[in-house]
Amino acid sequence: MQTIGMQAVEVWKWMMTHLIYINLVLSIIIVFFQRRDPKAVWTWLLALYFIPVFGILFYLLLGQDMRKNKMFRVKEIEDRMRYSIKNQEEFLRNNDMSLVTSLSRDYSDLVYYNLETSGSVLTVDNEVTIFTDGEEKFSDLRMELSRATHFIHLQYYIIKDDEVFDSIIPILIERAKAGVEVRILCDGMGGRFMGKSKWKILKDNGVKVGIFFPPIMGRLQLRVNYRNHRKIVIIDNRVGYVGGFNIGREYISKDVKFGYWRDTHLKLSGGSVLSLQIRFALDWNYAAGENLFKHMRYFCESDDGNCLECLGVVDLSREKKKLGIQIIASGPDAGNRQIRDNYIRLFSKAKDHIYIQTPYFVPDDAVLSALIIAARSGVDVRLMIPCKPDHPFVYWASYSYVGDLLSAGAKCYTYENGFLHAKGVMTDGKVSSFGTANMDIRSFELNFEVNAVIYDEETSKKLEALFIEDLKVCKEITRESYGERSIFIRIKEQGSRLLSPLL
Repeated sequence: MQTIGMQAVEVWKWMMTHLIYINLVLSIIIVFFQRRDPKAVWTWLLALYFIPVFGILFYLLLGQDMRKNKMFRVKEIEDRMRYSIKNQEEFLRNNDMSLVTSLSRDYSDLVYYNLETSGSVLTVDNEVTIFTDGEEKFSDLRMELSRATHFIHLQYYIIKDDEVFDSIIPILIERAKAGVEVRILCDGMGGRFMGKSKWKILKDNGVKVGIFFPPIMGRLQLRVNYRNHRKIVIIDNRVGYVGGFNIGREYISKDVKFGYWRDTHLKLSGGSVLSLQIRFALDWNYAAGENLFKHMRYFCESDDGNCLECLGVVDLSREKKKLGIQIIASGPDAGNRQIRDNYIRLFSKAKDHIYIQTPYFVPDDAVLSALIIAARSGVDVRLMIPCKPDHPFVYWASYSYVGDLLSAGAKCYTYENGFLHAKGVMTDGKVSSFGTANMDIRSFELNFEVNAVIYDEETSKKLEALFIEDLKVCKEITRESYGERSIFIRIKEQGSRLLSPLL
């Protein structure tokens, strides 16, 4: 122990002696070898030179750039999806989009953008069930898991070793013993408190487990950025789940610190489930080294293996039920900010209102500008955030951006009935986007996220009705109350906002 302490002292002395050279090398890397937003570059340079040593540690933990476009791509999926994408492109160019869904004429540009930039195929044969309560969501999930006959694919950012996961494990083991293929994918940071013994029990009973960017030694996790924040479940390609709930007791409102946990999770059936399955398979391939695309049984009910090619290739004009959904994903491996760009487009197209629910509101300049322009153009912009922080720096940064919206005429609220974790946008009672992405720079650029863009008035109005109901337990942040903030709060806001490119 004494030897380790002496070594640590020596390392500290060496760093202090060579600090100027270390900062210079890192500065050159940040400025000339990493493609970053200029604000992020200046923030990192300030951190390096004004917070000696700690700035270096922050960079090692948070500042690594990982723009590897091919990191999560698999040639099989690209080849098989090409025909489906091309087919939909031709349909969008040559046909009356009102035949697809009642909303497609107004939003065909967004549909086309998602298709062109990320291969997000529009499916129109979907059904959606909305969950806002953790107990109800997990009760429904356990029921569907017990009905699985072919495979179960679960992917969560956080899985905790508590009663929620304990209620799921027996079902997974029972289904695995019955011949159902069961896979669990967990993020290495979000699952850091899961005991190895629990994973071993699952593996010993036939459940396959994958860890995304696992810790290097025990629970030591040096990669804070680039976490897989997605929450996806696919069962037999029959039903899928996507949204904000992770696996843990706080998500069923059993944590006194947070109280009631208000979230939004979607249960999907129809063609959108296959889109979720493709997203899971890409992440699983990277984390577990198993190429699921070599086995078409995971993507097809038939034996001809053509389901991927035919995804979205239907006679759309004859579909009776037309609930359109595109599954969109974003992450540091992508060349564009898909989810952020969708938000901007929805904001710019809104004519009547924009409703936003997010636990963290740290927008970049483009998103903030789009909201300010909408508010100043007479659109009813309403933002709902939590009344309590789970990440203090992010909370106070969020509160600072609230002031910009208030100045533009938007309305802002804090949810007072517990903790708000819902992540979504609703516009004009027509289109909504819900999933795993927060309204912050981390979700836009640094984490792997997935959202469902829903082109359906009935579903969007249900989500908006839930938003209006939540307003009953909210406190409005008025311009007057915001202006009465104490000096201490203003300092916390500005300090946190300065660090917002890194949050």
